[in-house]
Amino acid sequence: MLGYIIVGMYVLSALCSILTGSTSGAGSAVMDGALAAVSFGVSIAGAICLWSAVTELLERCGAAAALSRLLHPLLRRLFPRSSGDREAMSALSENVSANLLGLGNAATPAGIRAAKAMVRLGGDRAVRDELCTLVVLNTASIQLVPTTIASVRAAAGASSAFDIMPAVWISSALSVTAGLAAAALLKRLWR
Repeated sequence: MLGYIIVGMYVLSALCSILTGSTSGAGSAVMDGALAAVSFGVSIAGAICLWSAVTELLERCGAAAALSRLLHPLLRRLFPRSSGDREAMSALSENVSANLLGLGNAATPAGIRAAKAMVRLGGDRAVRDELCTLVVLNTASIQLVPTTIASVRAAAGASSAFDIMPAVWISSALSVTAGLAAAALLKRLWR
């Protein structure tokens, strides 16, 4: 469906440029946009590679394991049913750690592994509630270092890409708190 929408937008744009007589302007805008998209994509890819390497270094030097141990008591409270499963807790810790570092791309595979491990534990209501909590925690994630946003800001020419950190800390803490509170409230209402 999305493909049809995009093709429709292209056809409509071409018709409008033909009817208004601005085909040369539309053509140069398309080429300028393509050049800007490639340039932006390359700069973002470089930043993602850098932060993925930092994550790999944290894992190899043991800092990721230390962060995982630090997060374990909190995750055990949020996910009591899954806390007995080593694979689920490892994936949950990795997911939350990646989100704390602002690496949304790196957090997704760990979140999927955690969800699969939770489903393997059983299909009762407690597991479904924990899956909902995982989705809320992954979506609203607290970010200590907003690396992806800072990379986008740097690619867009911001003079200080990380000056948004206090705002990110406050907004992400509020969003996680509101999401977890809503999940807890809805869990009680549905029972």
